Amino acid sequence: MGQQPNELTPDAGPWHRWGYELRQFREARQLSQQALARRALIDRSHLGRFERAERPVPKHAAITLDDILDAAGALVRGWDSAEREAPQDCSVPVSRAGTATHGASTRGHGASAPETLAMNAVVRAGSLGDDTDTVVVPARIHGRILFVPVPRRVVLASGIAGLAATAMPAATPATATELADMGSPLEHFAQLRRVMIQTDNLIGPRHVLPALQQHLGSLATRRRSARGTDAIELLALETRYEELAGWFAQDIGDERTAHGHTAKALDASHITGDTDLTAYILGRKAQLAVDTGHPADALGLAAAARRTARPGSRLEVIAVLHEAHARAVLGEGSEAHRAYDTALALLGRAGSDGVWGSWLDAAYISTARARSLAALGEYEQAAAGFDSALAVLPSAYRRDRGVYLARAARAHAGTGNVTLAARIGGQAVGIAAETGSARIFGQLDRLDQALAPATGEDGVAEFRASLDRIVLHPA
Repeated sequence: MGQQPNELTPDAGPWHRWGYELRQFREARQLSQQALARRALIDRSHLGRFERAERPVPKHAAITLDDILDAAGALVRGWDSAEREAPQDCSVPVSRAGTATHGASTRGHGASAPETLAMNAVVRAGSLGDDTDTVVVPARIHGRILFVPVPRRVVLASGIAGLAATAMPAATPATATELADMGSPLEHFAQLRRVMIQTDNLIGPRHVLPALQQHLGSLATRRRSARGTDAIELLALETRYEELAGWFAQDIGDERTAHGHTAKALDASHITGDTDLTAYILGRKAQLAVDTGHPADALGLAAAARRTARPGSRLEVIAVLHEAHARAVLGEGSEAHRAYDTALALLGRAGSDGVWGSWLDAAYISTARARSLAALGEYEQAAAGFDSALAVLPSAYRRDRGVYLARAARAHAGTGNVTLAARIGGQAVGIAAETGSARIFGQLDRLDQALAPATGEDGVAEFRASLDRIVLHPA
């Protein structure tokens, strides 16, 4: 006789109720835990603990399970409900194996209580045979490309280009003796950050994030031993490291770690008293909110960023741009275009803010508007905007070229020119494989869905096959 499943207690708390609903859907589809785990690329033991409310459930896991079980959004809505109802001290146990990732809080926009999740171990060293040591990678699940946590050993065994880099354990942070011999730590860490930003655009965040998190740990160690002005200056730099780590984590599809680093950056910016820094990070939180499906929240964050920014500064322009795209995603076309016009007018009057928004110009705003035009379904204008941006983009911006190519391809598909869309999309596939950028993969997934009905057209089947070759597939 087979082992009887553990009896669940849905009335014990919100996550117990969610686990009970998960089991109900699984059994209704006549799937064993093993079968569902294999399809969802989730360890079977983790799935069992999800059902028993013994392990924190990542939001992306809820989305994946909802899709596989054809739950019509019930599991996602249940996850959101449990997230709101769960007590702040968390109703599920926290694994001791990794309660912090370089000190990043996992509490932030859209993040759940500060429990440790498998995906937070994206660069933590560990046994290659340990299925709790995971990395977040793109996988084909029910026809869609989703970013899911996968055991590190599986990624190493896959041999898929662009994915193995993050599967390697991170290097050991500098020792106290090495830090003491550093000379000027502020300039040292500032230079490292500049190099990592340049390297990211060439080879992508999947290769750079482990090094950045290593240096972030070393910087925090140095800052804790400093006092006075040195401590404040190091904390300001640490804040920028946290923000950059959040950006990199988002761009490899690890949204929870991105929220954690960005929330940590916002907290630290308040401690430094640097309102410019706070305004910039509020803008980043707005960007992260809209990119992760919360445009209404992004509007509030963008408004807060604008209130915090100095009037007439480039930081104010950045805040208005985040508002503009959030409105476009919400379908508020007239308001979005007015916001872009406001941004252009503000930019014309803005002075130089040093490091803040030095890259802002009319061409950048035009490209940002093209993205919003695509969100509004105005594909002809969006395609023209991206084509113009690609024509002048410096070759050093390799990852950004991949993003622009993927967005341009999706826009051309929207105009009905599927042959051109497939050809441009094929170029983006190569850069996605090199960099592992979730922003590129996300657009390629949308392009893949748009081109699916036109598989017989020139180049479409080849594009879809090339995309399939760079993502994992459930067994």
